[in-house]
Amino acid sequence: MDVLANRTLFVFLLTAIGLIALPHSNHLPGPLVIFFFIMLFWRFIGIWYQRWLPGKILLYALTFTGLALLYQQHLGWLGRDPGTSLFMTALSLKLMEVKRQRDIYLIAYLAFIVAASQFLYEQSIFMAVYIVFVCSVLLAAMVMINSRQADIKTSLKKAMTILMQALPLTLIIFVFFPRVEAPRWLLFEDPNRAMTGLKDSMEPGSISDLGLSDELAFRVKFTGNIPPVASLYWRGPVFSYTDGKRWTQGRHQGSGMTPSVPEFKGDVYRYTLLMEPQDKPWIYALDMPTGFSDELFQNADYQMLTRKAPDKRSEYQLTSSLYYNTGLLQEDEWVRNTQIPGAASPKIRRLIADLQSGTQLTEQFVGNIMRHFREERFSYTLRPPLMENNPVETFLFETRTGFCSHYAAAFVYLMRAANVPARVVTGYQGGTLNEVGGFLEIRQADAHAWAEVWIKSRGWVRYDPTAAVAPERIDQTSYFQQQFGDELAHLVPRRNLQGSFEWLKTTRELWRSLDYSWQRWVINYHSANQLKFLASLGISGLNKMMYWLIAGIVVFTAVLSGYLFLQRQKPKDKALQLYAQFCKKMAATGLVIRAGEGPQDFAGRIKSVSPELAGPVDRITGLFIRHRYGKKPSARDISLLRSAISELRIKKGCSAKAKSQSHF
Repeated sequence: MDVLANRTLFVFLLTAIGLIALPHSNHLPGPLVIFFFIMLFWRFIGIWYQRWLPGKILLYALTFTGLALLYQQHLGWLGRDPGTSLFMTALSLKLMEVKRQRDIYLIAYLAFIVAASQFLYEQSIFMAVYIVFVCSVLLAAMVMINSRQADIKTSLKKAMTILMQALPLTLIIFVFFPRVEAPRWLLFEDPNRAMTGLKDSMEPGSISDLGLSDELAFRVKFTGNIPPVASLYWRGPVFSYTDGKRWTQGRHQGSGMTPSVPEFKGDVYRYTLLMEPQDKPWIYALDMPTGFSDELFQNADYQMLTRKAPDKRSEYQLTSSLYYNTGLLQEDEWVRNTQIPGAASPKIRRLIADLQSGTQLTEQFVGNIMRHFREERFSYTLRPPLMENNPVETFLFETRTGFCSHYAAAFVYLMRAANVPARVVTGYQGGTLNEVGGFLEIRQADAHAWAEVWIKSRGWVRYDPTAAVAPERIDQTSYFQQQFGDELAHLVPRRNLQGSFEWLKTTRELWRSLDYSWQRWVINYHSANQLKFLASLGISGLNKMMYWLIAGIVVFTAVLSGYLFLQRQKPKDKALQLYAQFCKKMAATGLVIRAGEGPQDFAGRIKSVSPELAGPVDRITGLFIRHRYGKKPSARDISLLRSAISELRIKKGCSAKAKSQSHF
């Protein structure tokens, strides 16, 4: 088969390359992606119209254009994105210059590199399956080149066999090969990459931006019972300073102060928290954490932080208790948590006086504020009107519509104006239970803000003013999903909607459960987890790790070699067995098939020695090739082949002639 003239092979190869490059269109510059697919399309046309392919001068011009585009889009050559673009551009240009078989090999190797580079951007199980699929197609193209006679179906089958044979070796290397330390990969990091999540300050609109985001924030798997949904407050940054509009963390949080140890009571919940990559070292523990691993620490406001790089997916073991008492408040804490910018306005002072009327305890004052929110036509919305000036006063007396950050900020302001220590806490509330995997998924739509009030006998106590006006925001497992469902209900009756999408929910949960296991056991199998896992098997230290790696490779290679040897000794293919009988019959005359000699060549050699056997030998050879390599092998061919070999008669003279020829 002339490889360079095989159109089927080129169509197959170019299709595989197109599928490999397709995911990169999501994250590489548009002009470079367009350039790549123009080159690919041009090469497709060149399969049928080779004269349309570029000559030497035009090829130089295209190379210059590709490099200029590459530099113009990235302003450099180093880094993840420029490196990936460089390989994409080189692959597209190489498609225009295929003169020898080795050029096809080079294209295939470049395509494999482009496929692997996809994992620098996304490591989901879907992408892994997709890349394995397109690499199988590319491998099948390589099989077609080397076998020269195989069709697409046979090549795909052979490629899958090769991949399955490589799978055990891949697992051995994955488990035992030492992981590369993370800092070595910093070259591929993009410091300007935007990540969603909570900010280090809070102002109107800061959390509503996340309110409709379905992006995953973190996942939690409890060991034992899951706390009630209304108690699932995932503690994030605490804001104790305000300029009347914007709330920020206090300066004390960076001073290395440690919090007082709370007094815990009630059940302790143990759980594993898998954080998605973010740009802050914040870990959202269930309020209030009682224990955590060494890579975590607490700031003075009981917020958990990590010493690991936050832009990597990381897993943590924690314990929390829902009931606690943080104890007394220091004087500087009192001052810090009663701060407001200037004196409260007369309207706010009158409102506070009304709410404090007849109350002796802080809890009663808190209850009056909650009742005020509930009974005075306040409402919950993710699209409140703008409140540029005096947002707290505008919210309390004019608009009366807002979301969690509005209610938390107004509530804390009223408490502070009454000289009661209070602060805003942000984080996430609730989560969606994945019933298949038994874990909670907390998404950006679950971002929330609430308040803490210091009470003498109880310490810091959590109050959620949003619950006073929108209790469904707290009780529902996912408020975003509820809102989404309400929107769909306008289009489809709710009863039909529930029945129709039940199977979609189950399928989605199954897929997310698979992804959770993939992230935990495959993507998160970094250096520390590898050492921990191998130590649990009694394999500690780099030397032992390498011994096990080498031993695993040797054992697997020996087993695979033995299997392939036995397969070669005992061919299961009936046509091969019959052809072996034919070869044995001819060997008795002195005509032995040579290593690497094809059926047609062997038949030609027999006929040159014994022309009288031309008829039966051609019939046997033709039946064997038709059954072995034909598109529609049939049982009748086997029967005819068996009969032809059985009827083959060799005269004694032929035997002597063949033996005399075999001496040359």
